[in-house]
Amino acid sequence: MTETPIPLHILQPDDFEAWRDAAVARDVSWAGANGFTGALGQRLILADDTGQINGVLIGWGTGSARMRGRFHLAAHSSALPDGNYAIGLHPEDFDHDTEILGWGLAAYRFDRYRTQSAPTATLVDLENAPRLSAIVDGALLTQSLIDTPAADMGPSQLEAAVTQLAADHGAEITTVVGDALLTENYPMIHAVGRASDDAPRLIDLRWGAEDAAKVTLVGKGVCFDTGGLNLKPAGSMGLMKKDMGGAANAIGLAKMIMALNLPVRLRLLIPAVENSVSGNAFRPQDILTSRKGLSVEINNTDAEGRLVLADALALADEEAPDLLLCLATLTGAARVALGPDLPPFFTDDEELATQLGHASAQSADPLWRMPFWDPYEAMIEPGIADLDNAPKGGFAGAITAALFLRRFVEDAGSFAHFDLYGWTPSAKPARPKGGAHQGIRAMLAVIEERYS
Repeated sequence: MTETPIPLHILQPDDFEAWRDAAVARDVSWAGANGFTGALGQRLILADDTGQINGVLIGWGTGSARMRGRFHLAAHSSALPDGNYAIGLHPEDFDHDTEILGWGLAAYRFDRYRTQSAPTATLVDLENAPRLSAIVDGALLTQSLIDTPAADMGPSQLEAAVTQLAADHGAEITTVVGDALLTENYPMIHAVGRASDDAPRLIDLRWGAEDAAKVTLVGKGVCFDTGGLNLKPAGSMGLMKKDMGGAANAIGLAKMIMALNLPVRLRLLIPAVENSVSGNAFRPQDILTSRKGLSVEINNTDAEGRLVLADALALADEEAPDLLLCLATLTGAARVALGPDLPPFFTDDEELATQLGHASAQSADPLWRMPFWDPYEAMIEPGIADLDNAPKGGFAGAITAALFLRRFVEDAGSFAHFDLYGWTPSAKPARPKGGAHQGIRAMLAVIEERYS
């Protein structure tokens, strides 16, 4: 790598005219010969008289062109030669933090199973931004956990990942495993995970001063979902290693909070299970009794995520945290409504909703509010039990799932549920195909705003 960072000159079409007037003739001629105009996505490497790279022109385009995407600088990171780079000339409205963050996120490579690693173009601006570096580290941890196949990321391995996180940041961790879940009153976590050879468990991490504001994260840790006895077809089962994406995002957010030493009492709860098929798998028409005492009729064993979350949310709610956030890859209905890039969130707290909406826009981390629509409450009441885990009819699936979860939260100061996809279907700048962190940068900003 070169010792002196190579400048990245970020030029809009109007800025390019000014650059051309001030640049040396060789560079002006080279830019002209290559048709560089400052259009969005253009890139041109400049060299000095000895052939060494001494700059890169990055086309920044118009504001309307940039509105159709995000992290535009990051689109160039994998195409540049290995080396150190730094932001040089740039427009007045250039958002340094967002673009530096995007570059850091674009450095992600899931190479656990590869024999060779790709070279990287390093942006020194990120090395001088410790907060952004902490956010990048948490985000990339999330992606790595999701990308790991279920054979190497079952409930026990997910516990190991949280144990390592606790060790790295001086946190406390306890775990309730297997039949101890029945003794400790987590019956639905046990029921969903008991058919797997890798025993179900509840992972509980605590960090921070005990008298600080209580922030609790609950993440769905279904490490693989066959659908249970309501077996998924092959096409639907293919991505189910990502069904622990809620847990992975919660773990990544926890890492950010601890790395930034935020003044909160953090609790991370992960119900970790594999929804498998065997002779002792839970069945359609079974009725389970939850930790909270509410009974649940099982009308589809493939609606298992809300069951394990319910026991964890009930536990979280017992200590009345100031803020309770539930993260889960929960419903296909959310994807139908908003697609893979825009996760919905649900909350009755108007202030929290406003904060999340603002933080989402400011951090380039899309979220969209959907309603806890009270008139649909009857849809989750089957008559034979208190609750139905899979209402018939096919309508409002994301909302009815959110309403189901809300039944287990009464005492938290503020509560929000996030229905994540946890996956990027095709590569985009700073978002490679594969496991995705979603919403956690916005959540972090809200936690900082509320409690710092």
